[in-house]
Amino acid sequence: MDEPDVVILPIDGTLDLHTFLPREVGTLIPDYLEECRKRRILQVRIIHGKGQGILQRRVHSILKRLPYVGSFRLADESGGGWGATLVRLLPGTTE
Repeated sequence: MDEPDVVILPIDGTLDLHTFLPREVGTLIPDYLEECRKRRILQVRIIHGKGQGILQRRVHSILKRLPYVGSFRLADESGGGWGATLVRLLPGTTE
């Protein structure tokens, strides 16, 4: 079996999930948010798309479990509307 391709993401505060499989977001989101915290990026936009809202609910379920997520909400219309979620991260220690 071939190893999965490694995808290098820019850590810039915007995570677009359109190119990922739903099963990948469970580890992708925490890893990305932790890296943002290390870089002191505390406002993050996660683009999950509109569709039927399945991925949005999965994203929100993951965010609720992360102790370093201060809050999250759907973006306003200029930021993607209900196709994106804005996340406020709590500051953390840097390594």
